[in-house]
Amino acid sequence: MPKRKLILTVLALLGAAAALTGVVDTTAGNYADKAFKRALVTFAVARTLNGAISLAQGTEVALEPGGVGVNLAVGEVLDPINDLVEQFSSVMLVAASSLGLQNLMLKMTAWWFVTALLLIAAAFAIATLWLPQLARNKYAVLVTRSLLVLLCVRFIVPVLIISTNLVTDTFLSDDQAIATTALEATTSDIEDMSARNNVPANPDPSMMDRLSAAIGESLDSMNVEGRLNKLKESATNASEHIINLIVLFVVQTILLPLLFIWLLIEAIKKIVFGSTPL
Repeated sequence: MPKRKLILTVLALLGAAAALTGVVDTTAGNYADKAFKRALVTFAVARTLNGAISLAQGTEVALEPGGVGVNLAVGEVLDPINDLVEQFSSVMLVAASSLGLQNLMLKMTAWWFVTALLLIAAAFAIATLWLPQLARNKYAVLVTRSLLVLLCVRFIVPVLIISTNLVTDTFLSDDQAIATTALEATTSDIEDMSARNNVPANPDPSMMDRLSAAIGESLDSMNVEGRLNKLKESATNASEHIINLIVLFVVQTILLPLLFIWLLIEAIKKIVFGSTPL
């Protein structure tokens, strides 16, 4: 019994102090803002890549000097990742929305009314634990259970945000940065390929202009196959990075929050319907 009373008292005091100082909420808010901005950046990268692929759909490159020979659409090279990029954009939109919802829930749980209820419950719980005349009161168990429920409600969101971001920073952030950088490089490759093959025509070229253009086309076409092979390799690598990013953001914004919500529900059920708290 003394051990149980001590544990409950420490929980009540720590919960009251954390709620009053807001240190947990501030830490969680900083983590939430960083995660939300990171998701928005990745979403922007996904949309930019999607736009570059759409722009390249009608682009063609010649495999022979001077534009004579077999023409190959750049979009054909990018077809394997086209649908994947669109799905990735949808996943990132859901991930960003999930992180925005976490920010909203953090503000709701940090509302002064919830904090006031917690402080009242903590005061009553400590009084019923240490004052003999109140300890025998039939409402003592109800008070302590109410305290534990309020602790769960008040701090589950900041704990969820801090925990998921610690996991992300420890195990996922480096992979996210590498994958995002790789997608930006792929976007640059696609835009470069499109730009090289969409040069505006000169309506009245001179003899020197035509000669320079012919030489330029010949030299450029010599390297076109190499550029296409590089683009194919970049697209293949992009597919791997996209899948990695989907997995990382699904874990961070969906699976881990669902796990914490399940733990919250189980904890509240244990507290409310258990024979005795703790």
